[in-house]
Amino acid sequence: MAEKIVQTAGREQLGEFAPMFAHLNDDVLFGEVWNEDAIDVKTKCIVTVVSLMASGITDSSLTYHLQNAKAHGVTKEEIAAIITHATMYVGWPKGWAVFRLAKEVWDD
Repeated sequence: MAEKIVQTAGREQLGEFAPMFAHLNDDVLFGEVWNEDAIDVKTKCIVTVVSLMASGITDSSLTYHLQNAKAHGVTKEEIAAIITHATMYVGWPKGWAVFRLAKEVWDD
């Protein structure tokens, strides 16, 4: 079995202010959904990046998920092809925005 995904950002950042949201983020989303094994973590990383891209989310959460994708084996060539492919469906400006972030992550 793969290494278990553990997330504590919800409790660390919102635990006192929004305990239910923190629980759903840390225990359900990352604790259960990310650890469900019908698809591998690399594929989940790709789906997450494309979902955020499609939604136009290009903040620190996308940077985190790009870093997570890289850490789980998505190569520079793969992410370039993934972003290019998704751009054709979600829009050119979104592609440019995601490429700027991805370039920073893969140039590290």
